[in-house]
This record gives sequence, C-alpha cells and structure tokens, in this order.
Amino acid sequence: MNIYVGNLSYSMTSDELERLFAEHGQVDSAAVIMDRDTGRSRGFGFVEMPDDDARKAIEALNGADHGGRKLNVNEARPRR
Repeated sequence: MNIYVGNLSYSMTSDELERLFAEHGQVDSAAVIMDRDTGRSRGFGFVEMPDDDARKAIEALNGADHGGRKLNVNEARPRR
C-alpha cells in the first residue's frame, strides 16, 4: 500500500521517514519529496508498506506529533 505523509518537518530526510515507519512494520520504500528548483523538502512524502503494516502505521501515526508538527498520514490516492 502506498501511504501519503503530510506536514513533515522540512528537515526530515527519507531515511528518517523510513525509520519512523519501520517502528510499525516492514517498509519497502520511503521518500520525502524535494523541490526541483531549491532542493529543499516540500513537507510531504510517500511510504510503501505491505497492506497490514500500512494500516497499523496509518492508525498509529495519523495525527501524531513529530518534530513539533501534527502528521497527516493516509492511503495515497492516485494522481488525477
């Protein structure tokens, strides 16, 4: 399952995002989305996990405080 993670700290790296979600199950991939022009984080990312682990992670982390920010975590929707 592909998970959208919003309201990330701009200093968070993809490795840190992976470690955060690994506490809740197997992480297949994790990426913080970077701005092409500035090279800075855009404040959101995506994590790929097996379905059962993803559901646990969403339940545990949605609304959780991380780095002084309330995370927005849910199943990613396809781009239109």
